[in-house]
Order: sequence, then structure tokens, then C-alpha cells
Amino acid sequence: MMSDTIREIVKKKYAEAITGKKGCCGAGSSCCDTSLSKATQKITGNLYSETNIEGLSTDMIATSFGCGNPTALAELYPGETVLDLGSGAGLDVLLSAKRVGPFGKAYGLDMTDEMLQEARENQKKSGITNAEFLRGHIEDIPLPDNSVDVIISNCVINLSADKDKVLKECFRVLKPGGRFAVSDIVLKKPLPPQLQQDLTAWAGCIAGALSDTEYQNKLAAAGFESVELQVTRAYDFTDSESELFSKLSKEELTKLEGAVVSSFIRARKPKTAR
Repeated sequence: MMSDTIREIVKKKYAEAITGKKGCCGAGSSCCDTSLSKATQKITGNLYSETNIEGLSTDMIATSFGCGNPTALAELYPGETVLDLGSGAGLDVLLSAKRVGPFGKAYGLDMTDEMLQEARENQKKSGITNAEFLRGHIEDIPLPDNSVDVIISNCVINLSADKDKVLKECFRVLKPGGRFAVSDIVLKKPLPPQLQQDLTAWAGCIAGALSDTEYQNKLAAAGFESVELQVTRAYDFTDSESELFSKLSKEELTKLEGAVVSSFIRARKPKTAR
């Protein structure tokens, strides 16, 4: 698959998803029946509670398409600078901005205009001023070298067709000793070939996922140390109603059992690195 094709498919699907999610039935609902939500319902549901987003609109949960809750697992401290890759409607950015406080800063990076518009509207409603949303690609982060304390991301790196470049960019913008702390989809065993080539499966956070070993090796190759992967959720697609999985035979669905998991992935840029 051409990387530009994948990028455009992902961009289109998430633009449609954020447009469709507006006006949904409420926090955490799945009443909007987009092709993306069908493919990812099992992955994106029930990740945030109203307690998690105290002080923010509960409707923001309905516009989060992640596979984890990195802000609940990442260590963030007052005064730090945080970057969220693929920030979507801005939930994790605004949560991070609250945690780093008025002397800290939270950046969100996204390539989809509809997502950025929604994020900026959510920021305005929240009254949070120490956040900023940037337009761009995670393969080419528009921030200087050694400028960020923590990088978070919520089920976005798997969407990139050039993960090596993403991880090298993460390493570049992190300060020496900076932390990589992302939620992402990870494979425990190979996917059926037709899923690997399905663009809807790619946009749905599945086809582009790395194995746990591949993720560890790519982080190490980019220069990171202290790499850890912690499984946070496993998925069973055998009873999925999505058209994506209805194409598979019963045997293929059975083989998918235990193959797809959400993981919290930690790593650190060495303190001596520049």
C-alpha cells in the first residue's frame, strides 16, 4: 500500500467519524453508525469515565476514538511540556494541560481539519489556556529538537505507514531523559492476509498494528531505552457485527482470538542523548 493512500483514507475516515459523532446520544454512546465506529466499537468503548474528565464536557468521550487512556497511565508533572500525537477532538490534550498546570504546556498534533476545529471548540468551552493544537503529520512533527518532556498518543501510531519515521521524530523532539508514553494497538499473532490489506481495517486501528516484538525493536532502533509494553485490554472479534469481520471465515475469526490487544507502551530518551 502507498503511504499517501493510507494517509488519505485515514484522514477521510476520521473526518467522517468526527462529523458523525456530533449530536450523538451522549457520553460513550455508539448511536452514530459510521463505518469507522462499526470497525472500532470494541476498541474505543468505555475508556473514560465522567470522573476521568471532571471539569470537561462528558460529550467529549463520544468524540474520542482511542484504544486506551494514556493520561491515566502516564506520569505528568507540573510545568512539563506534553505532546499528543493524533490529538483528535482534544480530550487527552486538555486532560494533560490540567495536569501540567499553568506553567506547563500541552500540544496536540493532528492532520484532520475537522478534528482540529472540534478540538479548538472544546478548548474554548473548557477555558483551558495552556494548550495549543497544531496541524501536521506525526511523521514530521512541527516542533524543535529537544523541546518536549512527554509524548503521549492514543491509538494513532498504528495508523502511520512509516512508523520508523514517527518514532525517530518522537526521539528528536523529546528532551534528553524525556518519556514516550502511548496507548496503541499491538498484535500478539499475525492477522489474516485479507485483513492486512484492508484499508478499512487500517483506518480501524487493526491492519497497521505492529507485533509487540516489532514495536520494541523499532523503539530501540530509534534510540529509546527502558522499553516496556503493558497489555491493557484484549479483544474478541468472533461475535463482531462489523462488515470488516463478516468477510472472515469462522476459522479465521477463531485464529484472531488473542491476536489484537491494547497496550500501554513506555520508553525513555537517554539523558545523554542530543
